[in-house]
Amino acid sequence: MPKKLLLLPPLSVSSAFRAPRVSAAARLAMNAARTGYRVFSANSTAACTELAKRITERLGAELGKSVVYQETNGETRVEIKESVRGQDVFIIQTIPRDVNTAVMELLIMAYALKTACARNIIGVIPYFPYSKQSKMRKRGSIVCKLLASMLARAGLTHIITMDLHQKEIQGFFSFPVDNLRASPFLLQYIQEEIPNYRNAVIVAKSPDAAKRAQSYAERLRLGLAVIHGEAQCTELDMDDGRHSPPMVKNATVHPGLELPLMMAKEKPPITVVGDVGGSIAIIVDDIIDDVESFVAAAEILKERGAYKIYVMATHGILSAEAPRLIEESSIDEVVVTNTVPHEVQKLQCPKIKTVDISLILSEAIRRIHNGESMAYLFRNITVDD
Repeated sequence: MPKKLLLLPPLSVSSAFRAPRVSAAARLAMNAARTGYRVFSANSTAACTELAKRITERLGAELGKSVVYQETNGETRVEIKESVRGQDVFIIQTIPRDVNTAVMELLIMAYALKTACARNIIGVIPYFPYSKQSKMRKRGSIVCKLLASMLARAGLTHIITMDLHQKEIQGFFSFPVDNLRASPFLLQYIQEEIPNYRNAVIVAKSPDAAKRAQSYAERLRLGLAVIHGEAQCTELDMDDGRHSPPMVKNATVHPGLELPLMMAKEKPPITVVGDVGGSIAIIVDDIIDDVESFVAAAEILKERGAYKIYVMATHGILSAEAPRLIEESSIDEVVVTNTVPHEVQKLQCPKIKTVDISLILSEAIRRIHNGESMAYLFRNITVDD
């Protein structure tokens, strides 16, 4: 006789023993705690790791163990000395004078972390290189777009930067870009370190910088001045076609195609729009590299009656003979942030002062890792900064 199968009713689990439901926010928090994060420095020079150390100290974390060096044949080699599997990894890369080496260090480290199965790779690049080459000029190329594509291919999933030369650069990337601002730190320096700053005038050394200067002036409730025109023609100006002869009307063209008469481009003599007499002049810009234009602006402001001249900029690249020219000029002080290493330049010129911006970078890292909003870091900051 075949045995009968005895079907038992399904076991009922008491509600007291059911696993509690976990919200999505709690699951994210548990995943973040389980995976953790690491902060690495992608620089091969000791001078450039200073910002990375400041950031990790504020975060209460240790700098990730890695080795970045140049081989005898000039190739860059990166070795990650700890596991990063399933973690958020932040690569801090400041840009020294050797820009191309720094870019290769960043690309190779990002690719090494991607190969090591890092969950997210976030580049912390306070000064984004090649940002001045973000527009097509003559038969050149938009190198900034090329670099954005290379970073994406190398494995970066997010970028934290500061004061992009053109805000439209964010559109070059296929992943999120947080463009932080240094203006709160520079405004604080003006209020705390410049005596009698209420008698100051914010100056734009060219019409292109007028919006930034206006933003500073409105928040400090100060006057505004704009320097317009140029002192003399340079060889570069001769090349851009402004002095080329206009087209002749009776030139041979395609039948039915009548082009209008082209007028030669010409800038007026240098002038100052606004009153700076008996005031402190504060020139604001995003980058100070070749300082000839800043020195020329300082001379004009001195002639117009400004008795003290400051230059405020986010990125102090200060290449070539910049320290010597600043020391010999009418500029009283140049204030920049530590987005770019410039310790050597400070030794050559005591007029150069530094504002630390590691606080906002460390807070951005903490918020991104914890999935918090970044809006707090943009309080009272306008688009024109």
